[in-house]
Amino acid sequence: MITPQHIEQYKKLKTPFYHYNLDVLEQTLDLLTAESNRYGYHIHYALKANVNDAVLTAIKNRQIGADCVSGNEVNKALETGFAANNIVFAGVGKTDDEINFALDKDIFCFNCESLPEMEVINELAEKKNKVAHIALRINPNINAKTHHYITTGLEENKFGINMWEMADVIHAIKSLSHIKLVGLHFHIGSQITDLEIFRSLCLRINEIQEWFYQHHIIVEHINVGGGLGVDYENPDSNLIPDFKGYFEQFHQFLALRPQQHLHFELGRSIVAQCGNLITKVLYVKKGVNTNFAIVDAGMTDLLRPALYQATHKIENLTTKSTELERYDVVGPICESSDCFAKSLLFPVTQRGDIIAIRTAGAYGEVMASNYNLRTTIASYVF
Repeated sequence: MITPQHIEQYKKLKTPFYHYNLDVLEQTLDLLTAESNRYGYHIHYALKANVNDAVLTAIKNRQIGADCVSGNEVNKALETGFAANNIVFAGVGKTDDEINFALDKDIFCFNCESLPEMEVINELAEKKNKVAHIALRINPNINAKTHHYITTGLEENKFGINMWEMADVIHAIKSLSHIKLVGLHFHIGSQITDLEIFRSLCLRINEIQEWFYQHHIIVEHINVGGGLGVDYENPDSNLIPDFKGYFEQFHQFLALRPQQHLHFELGRSIVAQCGNLITKVLYVKKGVNTNFAIVDAGMTDLLRPALYQATHKIENLTTKSTELERYDVVGPICESSDCFAKSLLFPVTQRGDIIAIRTAGAYGEVMASNYNLRTTIASYVF
C-alpha cells in the first residue's frame, strides 16, 4: 500500500532502494497471530525471506519463533532477540561449524534431512556431552503445483527423507544416544495459493503418522513448514493472505495425536506485501514491438523475475499521463534476463519517473548481489 505521503518521501531519496511499510507488517501480524492463536498453533518465521532488522524486531515482538537454514541465520535470530528454545534449524547441508554453533546455543530443534546428517549431529553432540533434539524432515511426495524451482516435496527433490527409507532410519536412530526424536517435519514448496494442496498434505501426514503409530512412535511436535502464497498481481486488494482459510485446513483435516503441538514455518506470507522496490527511469528507448523503460534497479536487487519468471505488479508513481503504451521494464545489468516485465501496458513513461515494483518484501533484499560490481542499495522503513 503506497500513499501520497510515501511518494513524496520517495522523491527525496536516491534510487533504487527498498521501502518497508511497518503498518502493513503489523496488520499482517495481527491477523496471523489472531488466527494461529485460535488453535494454539506455533509459528516460526522463516528468516530466509527477509532479515531486515526492523522487520525481524517487529516479528520477534509477537513472540514468534525463528526458522533458520544457515548458521548465520541462527546467529541473526539470536542477535535480534528470538528465544533459542524457539529456533528450528533446517537445511539439507548443515556444516559441522553450523551444527556446533547451534548445539552451543541450545536451540529447540534440528530438522534433519538424511541419516548421515543425524549421525554427524549425534557425533558432535556426544563430544559436547549433549543430546540434540531432532525432527525428521519427511518427503511426503505431494505436488505443490508451483514453480519447479520452489517445489520441495516430491521424491525427485533433494529435500527430506523418503518413506521407503524410514524403517532403516528409525532402526539407526535407536543406536544414536545423543539425538532425541521429538518431531516430524514437512515442507512441500513455496507460493502455494490453492489451499486444497494443504488438505492433501494433511491427509498424507495422517497416513505417515499412522505408520509411526504402528511402530510405537508418537512424537511431540508436527511441523508442516510454510508455503502459503501471496497475491503478486493485486497487492492492494489482497494485502493480507488468507490465514483464516489456511489454518482451517489444518484444523479440519490434520489428525493430531493427544498432546501433539503443531508448528508452522511461514516467511513470504508474513513479509512480502510490506516491501516494495523503488526505482527510477533512466531512459526510454524505442523498440520494434514495445518500448523499453530502462530503470536503475536490476536483477541484482530483485532476482525473482529472472530466476523464477515471477510477476510483480509495477506502477509508475509520478506520471500524469493517461495514455497507455507497451513497455519492457528492464534494468541495467548485462544480461538479457534482467527484465522485470515484458510488453507491459503502462502509462506513457519518461526519464525521471519513479517506479514501484510491488510485493518485494520477501526474497528481494536477501537475494541481492553485487554482480557487475553493483553497489548494495539502501533500505528504509517508514
